[in-house]
Amino acid sequence: MFYIGSHLSTSKGYAKMAETALSISANTFQFFSRNPRGSKAKKIDEDDLNKMIYIIEENNFGPLLAHAPYTLNPCSSTKKVRDFASQVLKEDLEKLELFPKTYYNFHPGSHTGMGAQKAIEIIANQLNGVMTSEMKTTVLLETMAGKGTEVGRSFDEIADIIKRVNHKEKIGVCMDTCHVHEAGYDIVNNLDEVLEEFDEKIGLKYLYAVHLNDSKNKIGAGKDRHEKIGKGKIGLDAIDRIINHEKLRDLPFYLETPNELDGYKREIELLKSLRK
Repeated sequence: MFYIGSHLSTSKGYAKMAETALSISANTFQFFSRNPRGSKAKKIDEDDLNKMIYIIEENNFGPLLAHAPYTLNPCSSTKKVRDFASQVLKEDLEKLELFPKTYYNFHPGSHTGMGAQKAIEIIANQLNGVMTSEMKTTVLLETMAGKGTEVGRSFDEIADIIKRVNHKEKIGVCMDTCHVHEAGYDIVNNLDEVLEEFDEKIGLKYLYAVHLNDSKNKIGAGKDRHEKIGKGKIGLDAIDRIINHEKLRDLPFYLETPNELDGYKREIELLKSLRK
């Protein structure tokens, strides 16, 4: 099954998101767990949530992807920011226990000067403080482009976090194609080699999802600038190889391209036409 969807807004409720996904030919979607630039989370309307669950089950949706807010920085050098991250992680994971087959994706954070190694220890400690063996949700570390003091710009850094997490059966990775390209991994010309390196350093068993984005910048730029599918430096041929690669094709793909709904619909239909 080819699971493909886009990022959708929760502003009109969960059931509306599922209906919107169907309207753009998607069979999964990503949404923010709360205000992406703030701190507050809406109280869940259980009737609305149950309607969403009915729609996704009736239409055989793939796993949903809940994205943590951008304000989350679990490895900040500021204690107040770290404490906020811990609170958000705990609250979000508790809320997601109500959702079926859902992943929780977050940016590992920026070390803001303390150094990547210390930050990695803090991130793992944060996760160990909120993850349990009983939780249904799988937490995904997103691969990052390497902007500023971002942690997670290399497979080594992601692997080091996972190594320190206690409940490894509940941790995984979301590979962002724009981010790994801008971090210097040549997914355009050497996709097989990149996946071999991922498997060697992290393990493909930890790869649960793909953020499918083109990039405005050349390889190694480290700036994190998403582009529409086929319009950037990754290009449509490479995207074709990614969605059809034997080691990736069974994963769910989530678009975060600079689009409105009609643009996402066109991209989803294009990507479906490329599937072999």
